[in-house]
Amino acid sequence: MSDDEDLEEYDPDQDEPEEEKENKEAEEGEEKEGGEEAEEFIPNPITEDTMKEGLSLLCKTGSGLSHAYVKLEAKDNSSYFLPHSSCHALSLILTAALASLPSPLSRELTDISLLSSYIHLRYVDLSGNRLSDLSPLNHLTHLLWLKVDHNRLQSARMSELPYLQIASFAYNQITDTEGISHPRLGSLDLKGVLWVGRGNNIKKITGLDPQKLVNLHTLELRGNQLESTLGLNLPKLKNLFLAQNQVNTIEGTEGLSYLTTLHLRDNQISSLSGFSHEMKSLQYLNLRGNMVTNLTELGQLKDLPRLRALILLENPCTDENDYRQEALIQIPQLERLDKEFYEEEERAEADEIRQRLKEEQEQDMEQDLDQFGDKEDVDEIVV
Repeated sequence: MSDDEDLEEYDPDQDEPEEEKENKEAEEGEEKEGGEEAEEFIPNPITEDTMKEGLSLLCKTGSGLSHAYVKLEAKDNSSYFLPHSSCHALSLILTAALASLPSPLSRELTDISLLSSYIHLRYVDLSGNRLSDLSPLNHLTHLLWLKVDHNRLQSARMSELPYLQIASFAYNQITDTEGISHPRLGSLDLKGVLWVGRGNNIKKITGLDPQKLVNLHTLELRGNQLESTLGLNLPKLKNLFLAQNQVNTIEGTEGLSYLTTLHLRDNQISSLSGFSHEMKSLQYLNLRGNMVTNLTELGQLKDLPRLRALILLENPCTDENDYRQEALIQIPQLERLDKEFYEEEERAEADEIRQRLKEEQEQDMEQDLDQFGDKEDVDEIVV
């Protein structure tokens, strides 16, 4: 018998009475839970000494008469975890590599009240801590760049910061999109769940005011629990990432006239009827891993004039005969389907079929009109 088999068969609790075993397990559970509770609420505020370790980039202040450090890195790489993937070993290697990176501060901060007095900060990275309150950052009116991934934030709500351009709230505990109104914000990251029970969990898009977010061009919402695209009426949005949600309905897309890239991989979409012809800039559409069954649904995309690349892998419709050809017939402007570009021969054949179908349709219409005319003649004779 091998050592592994010995370990599998040996039960260290096999001789314990059942009642004692249950009492022991209950006590261990209480101890573990109590330990986690105590650890979670241990306050750990940032201090002047730890600030000195993370401050860098000395620049002139607005008046030009003095200098101040404008960059703060107070992140904890050791708390970064990559989501489980099909290549689990690679995830572990990359996670270990991230954890080995040097970190100016690795203190699992819970309180950043001190930052409210550092009004000249422009770049702040507080990722990988235990923060649940960002209100001290409301005083940083010169802030340009903010990253607070891997914390315990339940909301991204902040006061309006006039110069903030990039903000990342990925992998927190955020459940809504309210309170985000920074006028110069260009990129917003609200990536969701790393694994079950950890990460953002946004179910509905609300509060993204198109009158205030006039410069938002990139929105990252993958890994949440969205069921619809409603609430995304953002006039300058160019890149939208909604992969790995629960989206089953495409709607409210009329205002996305500047959108060029749309990722909807791994959702529950079966109908493509919600794509508006107003999406006149859309060039790349990823629908991989959805539930599109009928190839005729692709006809809903023919009014997207600039659509050039479409990803449909892992949809039921890809099992149909002549799948590539039918897609090109339905969407003449398409240049690439999945990973392969269309050849000239494929395009010529699709053009012929499309022309033949058009002629047949016209003939059917003429026949219908002739039959209608004959019926009118009969009606006149009867009268």
